[in-house]
Amino acid sequence: MDVLPSVVKRVIDEFGKIPGVGPKSAARMSYHFIRAKSGEARKLADSLNEMSDNILFCKQCFNVSEKELCPICSSNIRDQKKVCVVEEPLDVVAFEETGVYNGLYFVLGGVISPADGISARELRFRELRKFILQHIEKLEGELESDSSDRDKDDGGKKVVLEIIMATNPSLEGEATASYTVDILEDLIREGKIEITRLAMGLPTGADLEYADRLTLKRALDGRRTF
Repeated sequence: MDVLPSVVKRVIDEFGKIPGVGPKSAARMSYHFIRAKSGEARKLADSLNEMSDNILFCKQCFNVSEKELCPICSSNIRDQKKVCVVEEPLDVVAFEETGVYNGLYFVLGGVISPADGISARELRFRELRKFILQHIEKLEGELESDSSDRDKDDGGKKVVLEIIMATNPSLEGEATASYTVDILEDLIREGKIEITRLAMGLPTGADLEYADRLTLKRALDGRRTF
C-alpha cells in the first residue's frame, strides 16, 4: 500500500533530480511546501516557469543571461585581455563576489569525466576556440586602429590574450585544463595567447601535517616573495 499520495511522490522525485539532493532532503523540501503558507508552492512554481521562459545562455560566454549578451560580455569597462575559463555559471558568481577580477569569462559546461560518461565532445571546447579567435581578431583590429594615429614604431606591438584556467583542482579539472592547453597549442606557439592556472596550495588555517603531497607540491611551486 502506498502511504504517500502520488502527487507528493512526483514532487519528491523531481526534487531528487537536483544535484546533491538525496531522497531524504527531497522529502523534507516537499513537506516544507505542504506545511508552508498558502501560495508558497505556487510562488516557487511561478518563479521556475519564469526562469525557464526567460533565461538563456549568453551567445558569447555561455553564462546565464536574460539577453543574447550577458552584462559582463556587453560591458565596456571589463578587461578585454583576460578570459577566465570556468566549469559552470555558479563559478562566475563566485569570482564576481570577490570583486578582484575584472576580465571576461567562458563557461565550459562541466569537466571531462570518463567515469560519468562526459567526454570533450560534450563540453564547449569548439565554442571556446571560436570565441578566443574572434576576440583576438577584435583586439587586433582595435590595436591597429589605435596605432594608425601613432608613430610607425608602435607597429611591433601585438595582442596577447591571457586565458585563465579556473577549473576545480580535481583530477577531472586538471584533465580539462590540460586538454584546453592541447587544443590551443598553436595559438600559444604563435604568441597570441598565454594560459595561466589558478594558484593552488595550502588553505588559510590549514595544518602542514595534514596536507597531502600534491597540495604541498603546489604550495611550493606557487611560492612567492614575502
